[in-house]
Amino acid sequence: MKKLILVTSPPACGKTFISKKLAKALTNCVYLDKDTLIVLSKQIFKVAGEEYNRSSDFFQREIRDYEYYAVLDIAFEALDYNDTVLINAPFTDEIRDKKYLDGLRKKLADKDAELCVVWVHTDIEVAHQRMIKRASDRDTWKLENWDEYVKTQRYDQPTDIPELIVFNNSSDEDYKKSLEAAVKAIRG
Repeated sequence: MKKLILVTSPPACGKTFISKKLAKALTNCVYLDKDTLIVLSKQIFKVAGEEYNRSSDFFQREIRDYEYYAVLDIAFEALDYNDTVLINAPFTDEIRDKKYLDGLRKKLADKDAELCVVWVHTDIEVAHQRMIKRASDRDTWKLENWDEYVKTQRYDQPTDIPELIVFNNSSDEDYKKSLEAAVKAIRG
């Protein structure tokens, strides 16, 4: 059975690291990262004369959803050529929206594919330290306004997702156990 795997969590929880390791462990997996679209998003900010701030109302209104539409369109196209496609993206609102997930499952069923959601659990302070360490310009506002920013994020595990795999990523030991369990759950 074809699979679309969404690796999700708030920023700096380790999605990229885990997504890449998981894609390699699954072998013959198409790896897509929503952050690849940031170059286009930066250009939209520039052309619009807006400050580059991925937490801004402008980003939420004019860019965010379109990044998701683009990466999902690419993923659905990839499913025509490969049985396993993994998307590395927060999907923070989407994985808590039953209607959205039901629509995604329906589209996947039309391609004889099924959904798999990997939730990367990381302690908030571990995520904070990782964000500081990665020193990315996309995190400037977040780090300068950490208390305000963290209130906008959902670090609690989503519920009511039958395809959910929880990947614990707060320590090396958690990571190793979770990688093995995730591959086994995905490959069945």
